[in-house]
Amino acid sequence: MPLLHMKEIFTPLKLIGIKVFRCTEGKTYIKVWNQPRKRLFS
Repeated sequence: MPLLHMKEIFTPLKLIGIKVFRCTEGKTYIKVWNQPRKRLFS
């Protein structure tokens, strides 16, 4: 599995524990509380 560099995107959802990330390839990932990151729009 390749090493991806991710940058967190600030959204109001972060206040309730939902984080959104964008990788260098332009794909968007979501992380909910203690769950692993999952890609959106696969």
